[in-house]
Amino acid sequence: MVRHLVGPAYVNDPSTVVTEKGLNLMADINLLSRLANLWQGFVSLWLTDVEKRHPEIAYQNAIDSMITKYDKLKTATAAILRRREDINARLSEAEKELEAVNADLNTALATNQDNLAVVLIQKKNALDASIKELSGEMEQARTDAEDAKGSLLQVKNEIQKLKDEKDRMLAQMASAQARVKIQNQLEGLSVDAEVRALDNVREHIKNTVAQAKMGQELRESDLDVQLAKLRQGSGTVTARQQLEEIKRARAAQANPAGKSM
Repeated sequence: MVRHLVGPAYVNDPSTVVTEKGLNLMADINLLSRLANLWQGFVSLWLTDVEKRHPEIAYQNAIDSMITKYDKLKTATAAILRRREDINARLSEAEKELEAVNADLNTALATNQDNLAVVLIQKKNALDASIKELSGEMEQARTDAEDAKGSLLQVKNEIQKLKDEKDRMLAQMASAQARVKIQNQLEGLSVDAEVRALDNVREHIKNTVAQAKMGQELRESDLDVQLAKLRQGSGTVTARQQLEEIKRARAAQANPAGKSM
């Protein structure tokens, strides 16, 4: 089924006819694009969180990326140096050939060999032009080589700086984490296994002491225990009374004996 989009401009223009299947396809594409962007956002946030918790990963990834760049630049620099050497070899060969042509030209002029001299002059002119062109290329090759070597050394220095920064920052991170751990322990906020074990031991001791006190209090409140204490106290009172009677009897016996003497 074919439908026309609403609007006079679209109805009058046959090129604006869109099928329902095409509209559905466009909607699906837009939905997939939005889902892809959403997933990419989640992954980016997750990677950011991982890098914060493990900064050594972020530093190592940066170092690896710089090393990859350094390797590619080193390959490009080698190609530039090779081109410079090739141009230099061609220039040296052309200069040697020009020197030989000049010698031959002098000999031809000295022996009045005009036809040969004309050919040698043409060859000399071609060599002069070639040497001039090669000299320009050689100058550019030298400049390119120096720039490439400078860039190579710069990237190498950046890699070393990044390695030094990694060691320094990770050391600072470890020191800060140790300080936070000590501060948490001092403030009673540590959740380390050792500290939690000690807390459990302390709690167990307190509970044991409380149970012992509770047992003692329950025992003292028991009627049988109270009765036993009462009987024990009564026995002590009776024994003291008996002791007093014995002392009085002995004293009475001792006094008559003293009078008779």
